[in-house]
Amino acid sequence: MRLQRLLLLFCTVTVAVSPAAWAQSPAPQAPSPPAQAPAQNPASVTVSLDDAIQMALRHSHNLLAARTTIQQSEAEEITANLRPNPVILSDWQFLPIFQPGQFSADYLDNTAQFDLGVSYLFERGKKRQHRLRAAKDITAQTRSLVADSERGLAFSVASGFINVELAESTLALAQQDLQSFQNTIEIAQARYNAGDIGESDLLKIKLQMLQFQTDVSAAKLARVQGLSDLRQLLGYESIAADYDVAGSFDYQPVKGNVDDFQAMALQNRPDLRAAQQGVTAANSQHALQQAIGKRDITGEVNYTHIGYLNDISLFGQMQMPIFDRNQGEIARAAYVVTQAQEQERFANGQVMTDVRDAFENLRTNDQVVGLYRSGYLDEAQQSRDISEYAYRHGAASLLDFLDAERTFRATQLAYRQALASYLLATEQLRQAVGTRSLP
Repeated sequence: MRLQRLLLLFCTVTVAVSPAAWAQSPAPQAPSPPAQAPAQNPASVTVSLDDAIQMALRHSHNLLAARTTIQQSEAEEITANLRPNPVILSDWQFLPIFQPGQFSADYLDNTAQFDLGVSYLFERGKKRQHRLRAAKDITAQTRSLVADSERGLAFSVASGFINVELAESTLALAQQDLQSFQNTIEIAQARYNAGDIGESDLLKIKLQMLQFQTDVSAAKLARVQGLSDLRQLLGYESIAADYDVAGSFDYQPVKGNVDDFQAMALQNRPDLRAAQQGVTAANSQHALQQAIGKRDITGEVNYTHIGYLNDISLFGQMQMPIFDRNQGEIARAAYVVTQAQEQERFANGQVMTDVRDAFENLRTNDQVVGLYRSGYLDEAQQSRDISEYAYRHGAASLLDFLDAERTFRATQLAYRQALASYLLATEQLRQAVGTRSLP
């Protein structure tokens, strides 16, 4: 049962460690951070990323269920530390059941036999101490497994939080583009009324309005769904439905090198610690099986009354370990130790791999974000502004203006996606290292 519970714990509240990212080069001149979407309705509660993680750790039902495995294991420590119960023995012999006429005080005192005794199992090989040690080692491993579930939950919350920030930033951009294009339509209508452009150009501009309206609707839906998914992670009943997030959706440089991060991970990763504790627990089980191989002694003390005789009898018994010396379980436990050692080696390598993958992913995303921030965003803005000015004054064609508008919108959206990928890569590095405190 205990093994089944540990396997169940491995399967709950776990999130796969994704390859993460890293950045080393200094950030170029930073443009303005992406604007956040104006609230449609004032939120009753706003939560930061740290608040969201703490709320999830307090209210996540899956995590609360996983934590009960610690309490279950602690209860098994109590069971493991219990001593055997003594056994009370009693017998009455030579009672005249079928000759009830002989029942008398004299008959019972002089003819019937009465025995009263107590027996106790004396455990050899310090079995109780070994049971308790094995139970405590499993409890320690269970705590680490629960801590690893908390690590996975924190990453899930951070990912959901970033998705909401991305949706809100995208919504703000879509609303700004829609407002700007509405002004363009007004100008186009005025030019049409003045005879500067034909009806075909006016209709093309009005049809382009559909794309901006669709972008706003899609961004609103993404925001609503992101908040709903995040609420489920935070604990559905723990926060109001009209809550909102409060965070800075912007570039945040991270310093360090892969060797430093790998060293931190070896100290902080709870899954690696659980694998190491698994070796300790396997050794404890092996020692327990060796102790079980030692035969116990049963001692017994009897008081006997028969006629005028009152005496005390002492008995003792112990199995002769000729055939069964618990050889099979001792051998099996030794193989379990080898299995746990191999799993520890694998977990150690997995930690190193996770950190390196996360580091490279973050560095690549940092380079992508750096390209946008090095001037492409400003150039797309300037190109759109120049085309819009030229079109308003009749110096540029409609196709040139619409092309510049599409390029600007695509560049802004791509930058927000790249920024979200960078922030997510940062969270993946935190998960791979096993701590939220990065240099």
